Amino acid sequence: MARVLIVDDHAVLREALALFLNQEPDLEVTGQAGSLAEACEMLGDGFDAAVVELTLPDGSATGLVHELRKANPSAAILVLTAETDPVRHGAAVAGGADGVMHKSSRAQEIVEAVRRLLKSQALNSLPETARLLRLSERFRELVRRSGVERLTPREREILQALADGFETRDIAARLGMSERTVHTHVASILRKLGVTSQLQAVVHAVRFGIVRIRPFSIDEG
Repeated sequence: MARVLIVDDHAVLREALALFLNQEPDLEVTGQAGSLAEACEMLGDGFDAAVVELTLPDGSATGLVHELRKANPSAAILVLTAETDPVRHGAAVAGGADGVMHKSSRAQEIVEAVRRLLKSQALNSLPETARLLRLSERFRELVRRSGVERLTPREREILQALADGFETRDIAARLGMSERTVHTHVASILRKLGVTSQLQAVVHAVRFGIVRIRPFSIDEG
């Protein structure tokens, strides 16, 4: 029986997929993660296949795909995502994903995709895979030019807080630092990204998958 790891921040969707996969006689979900941090803790666990969402609360999962591949070179890795940007898909394929599917796919299609990959059968056509890899090369060049790779973990954390709509005083309280220190970090972020406003910095970071725009809740604020 093939062991499957699911990485997705939407608990309802993740658990529904796990329930569906567990109904199959040859598949068993042995691990679930809702974030990059949780998934990284499971890298040492044995798995035969991983189903991964690209956009997670604590960052892009393209790097996670690479780590999953390193941890288990023979595993089948399926990117199942709501992300529509083919450049991001290409980055995932370049990182080691065996195939990419959209979340709008039917449950049975996902099951069959996992089975195909477990048998080392191609999910995406060779021309499509080649196109994604070309886009990935272009994306890596854009990342190198963008300055996002120079951001520190703390600066990325502050960028996410800005994307979430927090003011300077709120960020300072959440991260245990002074408002002056937050301003210093923000100035460093703007300089590294070559932009002149916090809004431009957030847009820039979203484009390159550094931060995520979370769904708005009427219970917030």
